[in-house]
Amino acid sequence: MESLGRVTPATALVLESLLSATKVWGLQIVKDTAKKPGTVYPILERLEAAGWVKGEWETTEERKGPRRRYYRLVSEARPLAHEYVRAQQSKNAPAQRPSQTGKGAWNPA
Repeated sequence: MESLGRVTPATALVLESLLSATKVWGLQIVKDTAKKPGTVYPILERLEAAGWVKGEWETTEERKGPRRRYYRLVSEARPLAHEYVRAQQSKNAPAQRPSQTGKGAWNPA
């Protein structure tokens, strides 16, 4: 399993989607992340090439329509994926603002 290097916010969203289930099909990840397929599929390919994700084609013939490609995080990648997702979530958390009612706070009365 290779290092991912820089992890973008979109990559963190894909990892979060992959952490949510044992295996997820590509279009479901597109829906979960609200990103375009042109963003999600290259990330999945990069994760697969780095050994973080295993992809496999659907084998059942019961469902109509095109075959689905399912993706799953390998067990070794799960702890690191959690770290990347947490780090991205902490970056996106709203900054704590000082109380406007404390001593010395501006009061437009």
